[in-house]
Amino acid sequence: MSDVASVHSEPAPAIAVPAEAISFRAQLDTMRQAFRGSPLRKTIIWTGLGAIAVIVATSFGQILLNRWNAPFYDAIEKRDFAGLIRQLEIFAMIAGGLLTLGVAQTWLNQRFRLRLREMLTTDLIAEWMKPRRAFKLANAGAIGINPDQRMQEDAGHLADLVTGLSFGLFQSSILLVSFVGILWSLSSGFVFHIGGETYAIPGYMVWAAFIYAGSASVITWLVGRPLIGLNADRYAREADLRFSMMHVNEHVDAVAIAGGEQDEKRRMEGDLGNLLAAILRIYRVQIRLEWVTDGYGWLTIVAPILVASPVYFAGDISFGGLMMAVGAFNQVHSSLRWFINNIGAIADWRATLLRVASFRAALVEADKLHSGEDLIRISENPTAELTFEGLAIASPGGCTRLENDKVTIGQGERVIVTGDPGAGKTLFFRTLAGLWPWGKGHIGLPKNDAMFFFPRTPYIPRGTLRQALTYPHKTGTFEDGALMSALEKVGLQRLSHALDTTARWDKELGETDLRLLAFARLAVHKPDWVVIDESLDALDATCRKDIYTLLETELPNSTVINIGRLAPNMTFFKRKIELSKDERGVTLRKVDFGARERKP
Repeated sequence: MSDVASVHSEPAPAIAVPAEAISFRAQLDTMRQAFRGSPLRKTIIWTGLGAIAVIVATSFGQILLNRWNAPFYDAIEKRDFAGLIRQLEIFAMIAGGLLTLGVAQTWLNQRFRLRLREMLTTDLIAEWMKPRRAFKLANAGAIGINPDQRMQEDAGHLADLVTGLSFGLFQSSILLVSFVGILWSLSSGFVFHIGGETYAIPGYMVWAAFIYAGSASVITWLVGRPLIGLNADRYAREADLRFSMMHVNEHVDAVAIAGGEQDEKRRMEGDLGNLLAAILRIYRVQIRLEWVTDGYGWLTIVAPILVASPVYFAGDISFGGLMMAVGAFNQVHSSLRWFINNIGAIADWRATLLRVASFRAALVEADKLHSGEDLIRISENPTAELTFEGLAIASPGGCTRLENDKVTIGQGERVIVTGDPGAGKTLFFRTLAGLWPWGKGHIGLPKNDAMFFFPRTPYIPRGTLRQALTYPHKTGTFEDGALMSALEKVGLQRLSHALDTTARWDKELGETDLRLLAFARLAVHKPDWVVIDESLDALDATCRKDIYTLLETELPNSTVINIGRLAPNMTFFKRKIELSKDERGVTLRKVDFGARERKP
């Protein structure tokens, strides 16, 4: 058993995996890896195939609707009332089918979006919660800030964008292929007469649509391309502001006591100013983009009629044929215009993909931190002993060593590990807990014995008090009597009635009570080995005496290793081991993943 979720004291060497270091191909590759390893892969594939089938059927319905234009408008031109009624009946059937398909597509899109979000979020959580990885990421620089936002907000937004853009692109592509043929046939035999000369341009309305939409796409891309980087910068500024607010909320007592409200206000206002400046830059580009998109939008009202009018005035098609050609031109132009209409969403998708993919890549690469450095060898002893041989814990600031080259701690011993400030006491705790593997030497763990690691700030999970006491085991593992007895032994018997009360216990209780609650958890689990990181130092003499009594009565045969200051008049710990910092010993070089060149 280990309680190491809140081990944060000495800074770890920072690594940085900036978004700029992840190429677009690498972004797609890391998302493909997440997809291939997901148990939801088949569900997503089948849902996507269903949506594609509905899109194909809808495109066929659109073709039928376009063909319906010719007889409908011809009936109006001929004042054929009976023919008009017949065409309205046909329209009702086509529209009814398209309505049903539209509802089905919306439902399938929602299912696809939901499962895609589930896949992305569960994959990121699984990668984040791999042993020791969350700790490494928390010390990995800017990429480790606000992982909750990356997994909750960014993953959800990416699922929405992927669903809308992918199905929209596919539908536009199907409609483009379908209506290009119709538009080509309507203008295939037309000949221009200019100055006594004749010019034949096969399918000229198709070329007109391509030139019209192509020019709009090029101009839109040139104007809107900066949105990709600007959106990425905006999300980063959003994260900064959110982090500042969360940081103040988590430390509101200390801020109020220090009278630091104005300083924190200035800091948050600065982060807000940076965010608003980033949003303003986006708005400026969007305004320029709107000039282009709206300008082409107004021109599109008359453009298809102008393109098709030479065929109509030449008498090669009827009025119904003209309206059919206009409809086909609009469909082709709409399909080609998909890029124009979605330039903002594409830029947003690129920025969001970059954030999610770079976060996932950082999770994976966190395991490669200091991959070229020497590692401390850790194995299991054949006996119930904890041994150290030639232990040298590397850090950027120097090397932490034990006073003796060989140290053995036996079952049932009470040992205090101490040292001068800066000697690396928390670093030694992290090494024992398996969080800090860098250095030299060998650690032999006791065979088959459970080790309970007690960090300086104990972790209290959300939920009921029963869950806090039994963590990380299931609540049914221990009986109520054992839980209430443990609370009584640490002086928290007033909480015995609240075992099944759900609360933010880390906020409801004071610091001393939180540590006492964690020691009550220790009495419930009764591990064979207990390693404590300075938590006893934070208790007053009375509470500390109660904890010593609890350890003596509830864990009489357990080994207790306390890492901290040497208390005066101490009688509980029978043995003392000194830590020291060797400035000339093995050190840890700083690693910066962000130093890699960005791949094209």
